[in-house]
Amino acid sequence: MPRYKLTVEYDGRPFCGWQRQANGPSVQAVLERAIKSFCGEDIAVGGAGRTDTGVHATGQVAHADLTKDWPAETVMAAMNFHCQPDPVVILDCEKMHDGWDSRFSAIRRSYRYRIFNRIPPLTHERGLAWHVKADLDAEIMNEAAQEFVGHHDFTTFRHTRCQAKSPVKTLEHFSVRREGQMIIAECSSRSFLHNQVRSMVGTLRLVGEGKWQLGDITKALAARDRIACGPVAPADGLYLTRVDYRSVEADLEAEAAWQAEKADLLNGQTHASADDDGEA
Repeated sequence: MPRYKLTVEYDGRPFCGWQRQANGPSVQAVLERAIKSFCGEDIAVGGAGRTDTGVHATGQVAHADLTKDWPAETVMAAMNFHCQPDPVVILDCEKMHDGWDSRFSAIRRSYRYRIFNRIPPLTHERGLAWHVKADLDAEIMNEAAQEFVGHHDFTTFRHTRCQAKSPVKTLEHFSVRREGQMIIAECSSRSFLHNQVRSMVGTLRLVGEGKWQLGDITKALAARDRIACGPVAPADGLYLTRVDYRSVEADLEAEAAWQAEKADLLNGQTHASADDDGEA
């Protein structure tokens, strides 16, 4: 049964998030409907990250196992046809080796947050960026963002209902820059906590406005208390832009090691106990 890697782009505004929900449309359900329409199979599509309501993607990665060995180009074309009219597009499709998983094989996820920094209301960017009227200092925001880089307890910057077992994460990269009226924040980590990126960006806005100083970020991290967080940025400006993976050789070695460990487990744990990848 061939496994297909799907690189997916979507506008998150019509959806209640990536994950299939009973109370509204989801990106996952659109992809599963497209597969059903073109080959008649009821397939559960896996994803690299569970983006939340209204969050967008330019580089989400998913996988699907199909019974027939279709050419990757056929799968991509057929799914793009059947995803219409929903704003979901397959940018790339390729066959993968046994054991590869869009979620568990990932070693890094990257997000971008867009702030439109101007006084007039948004038109074309409405719902696709956070509109902030107050003048923001992107340079000082970038300096403050470096306080988040490294290995930290991010309790202050995660949703109170976050299901991750540990609040400790290693943020590999966080940068903020201005491009005209747009301020772009970009960060990368193996995984993120629920609402982590939006919480950090909302807090950085306070720094950009001069309401917080650099040391306030350090104090907020050390507090390990959600109350110490700044306002959470809206979903409008958040994009999952890229998911990086191990080499084929490293992935096969990791899968073999996991299978060996799995055979020795006596307490009922499953593959799903791996690192959290919740919406950031």
